[in-house]
Amino acid sequence: MFMNFLRNNVYASGILTVLRIYLGWKWLTAGWGKITGEPFNAAGYLNGSVNNPVMSGESLVYPNYVAFLENVAIPNADLFSFMVAWGEFLVGLGLILGVLTTAAAFFGVVMNFSFMFAGTVSTNPWMILISMFILAAGANAGKFGGDRWVLPYLKQLVFGKLIKKTNNVETTA
Repeated sequence: MFMNFLRNNVYASGILTVLRIYLGWKWLTAGWGKITGEPFNAAGYLNGSVNNPVMSGESLVYPNYVAFLENVAIPNADLFSFMVAWGEFLVGLGLILGVLTTAAAFFGVVMNFSFMFAGTVSTNPWMILISMFILAAGANAGKFGGDRWVLPYLKQLVFGKLIKKTNNVETTA
């Protein structure tokens, strides 16, 4: 019943619009500050996350994540700095405009969990909670946004070609 409300109700769509614009603003401003401010470099944060990992007693809580940071993220800190800054900005833009809303929310959740695995709590749990409602609502979360036009266009673009190919195979066989 609640899922039906989230996915189909116009009032839910209105509530989700307010939530996604709020969440989008948080992401957009975080990314914009990194893009336009002092040159952003995640290397210090990444090194700090490895040097002070999340621990439980004397053992690492997320040993695979620490290994990822050591072997992939830190050697490619410039790439990760770029991806974080522009990722935050684009997630925010997608949520504010309501374009590819569920994709934007999904990538926001991925970034939030990455920050939490690294030991930063901050507003990440709150942002994940809001994002879960947006993800559960699907297309209804972007109903009062660009998804109203973008999603039908993408469906026609992808599935229209697929149907034409299927029809051509059937008629020529």
